[in-house]
Order: sequence, then structure tokens, then C-alpha cells
Amino acid sequence: MLHTSSFLYQLHCRFGSLTLPPHSSCMSYNTTAGSWSCKQLQSRLGSLRSCRSEFRVMCRQVLDSIKTCHVQEVDKNGDSGESNLFLHVQTLRNFPIEKIYGEVVIVRFDSTLVLEALDSNNFSLDKSLFTIKYLFNAGAKVLLVSNWGRPHDPMLLSVESLADRLSSLLQVKVVPANDGSGLMQSKMNKWENVDILLLDNLTMFREEVANCSKFSEKLSSGATIFVNDAFSLSHKILASTVGVTRFCHASVAGFNFEEELLQLKNISKTTRQPYVAIIGGSNFLEKANALHLLASKCDGLYFFGKLAFQVMNALGLSVPGCFVEQDAVGEALKLIQHAHCRKIPIYFPNDFWCINNSKQDPLEIFPSGSILTGWTPIDLGPVSLKELSSLLSICKKILLIGSIKFDSVKDTVGASKLALMLQGISMTGCDVTVVGNAACKAVAGTSCSVSQYKMFNNASVVWEFLKGRILPGVAALDRAYPHDLDWNIAFTDPSQPLIIDIGSGNGLFLLKMARRCQNYNFLGLEINKKLVRHCLNNVVQSNIKNGYFISTNATSTFRPIVSSYPGDPVLVTVQCPNPDFNREEHRWRMVQRTLIEAIIDLLITNGKVFLQSDIEAVATRMKEQFIMYAKGRLLVDGDENMGWLEENPFGIRSDWEQHVIDRGAPMFRIMLRKVR
Repeated sequence: MLHTSSFLYQLHCRFGSLTLPPHSSCMSYNTTAGSWSCKQLQSRLGSLRSCRSEFRVMCRQVLDSIKTCHVQEVDKNGDSGESNLFLHVQTLRNFPIEKIYGEVVIVRFDSTLVLEALDSNNFSLDKSLFTIKYLFNAGAKVLLVSNWGRPHDPMLLSVESLADRLSSLLQVKVVPANDGSGLMQSKMNKWENVDILLLDNLTMFREEVANCSKFSEKLSSGATIFVNDAFSLSHKILASTVGVTRFCHASVAGFNFEEELLQLKNISKTTRQPYVAIIGGSNFLEKANALHLLASKCDGLYFFGKLAFQVMNALGLSVPGCFVEQDAVGEALKLIQHAHCRKIPIYFPNDFWCINNSKQDPLEIFPSGSILTGWTPIDLGPVSLKELSSLLSICKKILLIGSIKFDSVKDTVGASKLALMLQGISMTGCDVTVVGNAACKAVAGTSCSVSQYKMFNNASVVWEFLKGRILPGVAALDRAYPHDLDWNIAFTDPSQPLIIDIGSGNGLFLLKMARRCQNYNFLGLEINKKLVRHCLNNVVQSNIKNGYFISTNATSTFRPIVSSYPGDPVLVTVQCPNPDFNREEHRWRMVQRTLIEAIIDLLITNGKVFLQSDIEAVATRMKEQFIMYAKGRLLVDGDENMGWLEENPFGIRSDWEQHVIDRGAPMFRIMLRKVR
């Protein structure tokens, strides 16, 4: 259980609970007005004309499920392991700095951090600027791309003005690409005299939002490395965040992107308790999966704004009709049931300041369940604010997500007081995350520094994450291996020399090698999870102590995996990769530059690379790529027959190699050796 008994006891004593009681009734609600049991709730539901039968079915389901209660499956709550795996990406911090020198690096930065910084000490702005300065100091040619403003806006900031602003912040000259020829010609003409170039405003190009492949290729032309530092756009599929990654050999997260991604992951962590989520805004149905995830992670949920009225409506309380969302009652009851299963409380305001719809009467306070017809809530009441303050005072972690004001008013006293509460609580060491532009502005307006908070101005990114959806801007980056490797578990003696087979398939070649050569360790890297599970089962059944398999995309994870191995990598094999001749852009991308450079960097001197294929063009292409990207560090081991080996040098064939030999077809093999 994520909650602590002491926390639940304090909550119960202070506020009462909306969670389902353990015995006769299916749900209870404690306010100064009294409480309702399940039968009383059903009678109230009967007064509602719409969805009457659905209410009764849901209430009966809640009653029936009390004894056999179970939390929903994680994928329904949006906490799927598959989407979380995409959050592990390669970062600029871990990218070899020596690989940056002399390269053209395209950086997608967030212009709002430059133009609309919340204060002069903006942490995200500092990180974003550091990304650019880091690349500049590493000797890269930096190509900056971003979007700002709206098309046809007469007040739209020019590319020259933004370049001047960046130059001032970076203390380095940023040159705008501002001629009428557009993006590509201007950048090619100016590289000789500049190190940082700012391209035209992407707002002016429809191909950006369409993720046009040709536009992406032109945008990234000449660039070899892509750095994404615009985390706020991760939920979108854009040419400048997704499309360009197809044309750069390395795609990594910048320092600001990395920091915000870590903060996003932190939302679902429960290491600090009590953890309470304060949730505002509207669209209950759209956010249902995200709310279930929060209910599975947090120790309490506090709803306000329109979302609070959906919970109140589900409980049968009187709610102004303009605040009721159609068809949201069923999902609200499911969430209440989920909270009961975990024994966590759900809260909503006990009172509201309300305004008369037809008269200019002064504001009046109404209990949440007794708002008169003709009156509309516009702010939290004093009792609600007092109780919210008491609730938050005992928390160690708080998530504020969604608008903290009502639609009908611009500014509210409740929003300001909540912001002051968070400021005081954060000073005590409470972990506070604020999500959404309105919430961030409210908090920033009452705080001398926003650095004490974790802040996400774009709530859409966080909601998509909480719903369990994959963020396209994150998924487009090179993957990092998400697990810590214990080589003592993988191998009996991890100090032995290591042989790696990339694309190990069914593992038969590697398993035979491991049985024959006990003084070496053998590692298979294979992207197919089912094949890896099969191989690991064979390792256990055969009692092999020097063989291991990992499910991963070796192109992006070879370096972090193999660099952590305590022994020496002495041989890497790439055998019979499968080219996709039906797709031109994938035809020759079996072995990419990032992988080749990692292999060459990590192999010991005189270490070897074995390449083979039954397709001569594929084998030739691999050979040419390895020699080209090795930059003189690889030599063909043997000059006979253009380097092609007539026989397998290991005396052990892979199953595909054996199949080719049996049908009388040739294999094209070559051995390369690393030199100093």
C-alpha cells in the first residue's frame, strides 16, 4: 500500500473521507451537512433524469465489488511498462564530447523560454542556454530551429530580433538566416563565417506541423547530430522534433529536455509520502485514465474546478447544470471505487463563493451540496481553503495540475491563497510539482523564485504521460538501456574477455561458441524480446555460465551496455542483417554510424569485427561503412580475395549461414582489426 496508516488517520480526523466504508454502505460523504450511505445515494440518484439506470448499475457494481475489490490493470490506468520504456533516451550529457567537434548539430529549442521567461533566474532557460553553449564550446557548428508567434501577426518577432536576444543571453554571436530564399540556402551560405545560426521561424512553414519528410530532410541537411531541447512539444509530431531524427545519425536530449523528462518521471514515483494530487480543470472523461493512474500512485486526491463537480454529481449532490459534463458520472464512480480499493480519500471543496446570475447582489458562500438555483460558484470558500491548508501541511509531495480558477473569472482569491500555501510548504522541503500555464503563473506571481518548484507550463505533455501514451518527441530520440546491469549475475567471471553478437536471433551460434570457449564470455544483443526469452531459457537449461542475452536496440544502447562491462571487448560479430529493400530509406540502415563508432571506441587494440551476409551488396556496404566511420582505426584482416573469407573462421555457423551453405549459395565474410 502506498499510504501510511498515520496519514489516513490524520485525514479522517480532519476532513472525513469520500472513500467507500468497509461494511454496509458503498460510499460515504462527510461534510457539515451530514453523510450519505449507499441507499441514500441511490435515492438521490433517482432524482436525476439522465443516466438513471446507469447510476443504479454502477452503484450495485460498487457494492458487489467490495469483498472482491481489485485495482484496475496498469495499462488501463495509463502506467504501462511499454510507454515508460520510451522515457529512457540518450542524452547530450552522456554523448561522447569528442564526437561533437567539427559536426553540424541541429538544436530544437523552446523559444518561449527565451521570450516569456517567468523570471530572470529561470532554471529551464539556464539549462536550455547551457545546451547551446556546451555544443559551441565543444567545437560544433550549431543550427538553431524553433517556432514563435502566429502566422500573419503584424507584431510577430523577426528572426533578427530573436537572434539578438539569444546573442545577448549566450554572450556569443548568433547569426539569423533571414534572406528570402528560406531555410536551406541561407544556412549553407553562412556556415563559413559563423558557429551559431538561427533558422527562420518554423511557424511560417506548414510542413512543420505536417511532419513532412522532404521538409525534415531539408531542415536537417548537413547536420549529423540532432539535439532536442524543446520538451514542451514532446506530445506533438513535428518535422523539427520527430522527422529530422530520420536523417541524423544521433538524436539525443539536451540538458533542459533531460531535466524536464526526469521531473516528468518523478510524478509517478511514490518515494515521498504522503503524496497528494490537487487536480483542477475540466473534461473528466478525457482525463479518466490519467486520474486512475494518480489514484494508483497518490495517498489522496483533491478535486476543484469542473472536475470536482463531476465527483459531486456522481455522489448525488446538487450541482449547477452548467458544470455537469455529460456521460462523466460512470467514470467518476469508477474512480471513487478505485480509490476505495486502495483506501485513499477523495476530496472536493466544502464551500464556494457564488455569484447571482441575474442580480448584482454581493457574493455569498454556499456549502458545496446546497448551491441554490441561479447561483454560480466562482471561487473556493473559506472553509475549503482552511481544510486544504491543513491537508497540505502534512504532505511530503504535492502535484498541482490543471487550472486553479473557474472559467468565468480571470483571477480568484482562492488561486492566490493556494499559491501562497504551496510557497510556504515548499520552503519546508516538500516536493511540489506545478503543471499548467495558469497554475505556473499563479505560483510565480506569489513566489520570489520559481526554482523551488518543478514546473511544466504545458499541461498537455503531462496529461499524455499520465494517460500512458507515448510522447512522440521522446520516442523519436535514441533509446538508452533502461536497466542497471549486474554482470556478476550474467557471468560467473565478468573479467573474462567479451564477445558480442549483434542481432543474435535464436542464439544458437552464440550458445555453441559459449560451450566451446569457456575462457570467454558471450553476449547477444537482440531487439526481439521473445527470442531473447527463449535464449535465456536455453542458457539456464544448458547450465551455461558464460553466455547472456539482452533485449535491446544495439544501435543506441551498445555503448552504455558494453562500456559498463568490467572486462575487455575483443570481438563483435554482425551476421546476416536483414535489409528492407521495399523501403528506400531503410535499405542500407542495418548498421548505422552511431553503432559503428561505439564498437570501434570500445574494442581493445587488435580487437576484431566480423561481418558476414549472403547478400554481397549488404556485406560490401557494411565493410565500407565500418572502414569509413573508423577513420583509419580499422584494417582488413587479410588481403586475399578483396578481404572476403572463404571459410567461417570460428568453425561454428549460425543457422542461417548453414541454410545458405546447404543450398549451395556463397557467404560473404570479412574480418576487420582495430589498430591504434
